[in-house]
Amino acid sequence: MTTSTQPEPLVAPPGLAGVIVADTEIGDVRGTESFFHYRQYDATQLARDVSFEEVWHLLVRGHLPDAAELDDWRSTIARNAVLPSDLAANLVEVMRRSASDDPLVSLRTAVSALGALRGDRPLWDLEDQEKELAAIRTAAVVPWLVTAARQVRLGEQVRDPRPELGVVGSYLWMLTGEEPRPEHLRALGRYLCLTIDHGFNASTFTARVVASTGADLSACVVAGIGALSGPLHGGAPSRALDALDEIGTVENAQPWARAQLAAGQRVMGFGHAVYRGLDPRSELLRETATELGGATAELAVEVEREVVRVLDEAKPDRPLRANVEYYAGVVMQSCGVPRDMFTPTFAVSRTVGWTAHILEQSRGRKIIRPSSRYVGPPPSQPVPTVEERQSGASPV
Repeated sequence: MTTSTQPEPLVAPPGLAGVIVADTEIGDVRGTESFFHYRQYDATQLARDVSFEEVWHLLVRGHLPDAAELDDWRSTIARNAVLPSDLAANLVEVMRRSASDDPLVSLRTAVSALGALRGDRPLWDLEDQEKELAAIRTAAVVPWLVTAARQVRLGEQVRDPRPELGVVGSYLWMLTGEEPRPEHLRALGRYLCLTIDHGFNASTFTARVVASTGADLSACVVAGIGALSGPLHGGAPSRALDALDEIGTVENAQPWARAQLAAGQRVMGFGHAVYRGLDPRSELLRETATELGGATAELAVEVEREVVRVLDEAKPDRPLRANVEYYAGVVMQSCGVPRDMFTPTFAVSRTVGWTAHILEQSRGRKIIRPSSRYVGPPPSQPVPTVEERQSGASPV
């Protein structure tokens, strides 16, 4: 009798927590250090000092662009942000026929339709330059797709992009119909840069799994959107702002937090799956919200202080601090972004991160195919006949 020399597969912890599943050059999250980076740069420093387009270039092409490269890169994005009129009209009709109250449902439908109407080819069949162009063409049009879907749902006129305003300015224009103010461009640009990528989160990993099959780029992005649509992943900015509304005044902050803990509820906007302490994105967004000013920003800062006191008292062994979602809603609302567009705005930036990961994954030629552990009944039982199944009797 021969014995198998194949090693037993390792059993991963639930959620693959702490398991390294791939190598990447795009970035990393160091949760215990409250630090994350895009390639060789501190991500929060990038968000503070450079434009969204420059970070996009860094993720896709591996370096920050010089002046000439940046002009060419912005021109490439601008060309692809505006769809041919017939394609735009077809997509608007798709949105009209499939209108949903959930913006991410509309977005994934629109991206799928975009890929079909463009005739996307499998990544497996494309050269590197063709893959990059497919990535840019998709990510560049997502700002229009999310705003157009909302306007169709509300019965409003769909606004065309204005690429001369840049990605952030054009998005704000399409969303609000108003000329974007400099402080709003700066604030929303910071938010988008901070959320463009964040390690192997659920949606990024999902997009990479699909990319490993050689599927077309739109299919990979749709998969990422599907993962993002889950309430455990992308839906928290509006919920954190809803919690601020519920609290109302700083005096209510501690009683509210204690009531949430007593009920076993999550304290929205606090704690993170990776960070064991400060979320560096929250620190820059707190600063940004304070710069924008307003009653909501002032309340958010005061409530954060009081809620942290309650959390420190209740969970002294695990510091829970404000996460990116806590101030994200405050910043976006101050910039004129409606609450129902908080998560789609997140998708505008994260699509760029997804496409960078999709490109990186597509350079490999091996499908992601983990094993599972079967925990059902042993497979040695005889198959029951129809009569035995009907009577409930077990076969001998």
